[in-house]
Amino acid sequence: MRDAAALAEWIIDQTSDALIYADRTGTIVRWNQASRRLFGYTADEALGGSLDIIIPEHLRAAHWSGFNAAIETGRTRLDGRPTLTRALRKDGRKLYVEMTFALVTNPDGAVVGSVAVARDVTERTEKERAARRAQEGVHSPPA
Repeated sequence: MRDAAALAEWIIDQTSDALIYADRTGTIVRWNQASRRLFGYTADEALGGSLDIIIPEHLRAAHWSGFNAAIETGRTRLDGRPTLTRALRKDGRKLYVEMTFALVTNPDGAVVGSVAVARDVTERTEKERAARRAQEGVHSPPA
């Protein structure tokens, strides 16, 4: 393939995990098809909007504190390790998602934004929590 930029776009759009790129202000600039499937927003609805559309209200202050710190320092707290968090769908349903974050820098090393890759782990997380509760119930002394 001669057009590497076109290939990169195809890869991003066809990957099975949600990929979201936001600029330094947290404005959504890239939203792939998997993001649409996971969060329920089309690219037209998400692009140009705030990341707040997928962040539950109770997590927004912590998110923006970490986001702004990473943008300013050029370092993420998790250093690319996945984290389990809650996310919000367009229909209001909350999900458990496993996300990784990375900063995107220009050729001069300046941070220009952040990219997140997410996948839905709601079913797995709920099964694990139910199994833990069941196990705790077995080992709990009678009331």
